[in-house]
Amino acid sequence: MKKKLSEMDFGDYGTVCEISSNKSGLRALGVREGKTLTMVTKQPVKGPVVVMLGEVEVAMGLEMADSVFVECS
Repeated sequence: MKKKLSEMDFGDYGTVCEISSNKSGLRALGVREGKTLTMVTKQPVKGPVVVMLGEVEVAMGLEMADSVFVECS
């Protein structure tokens, strides 16, 4: 099922299938189509999200997470 990264819950994982905006900023963080990631934490009230990409934890703002679409497993 395809969903926005910002809609994922703790422990959800999947493969990035689409990036709708801010591609260069997300690439700088290591987020690319085809990468597998796991949701580590999501802060309340429009706070940042933290995902695990391989062995690296990556934090990003909610607006950035809204532009990443993940095919969840």
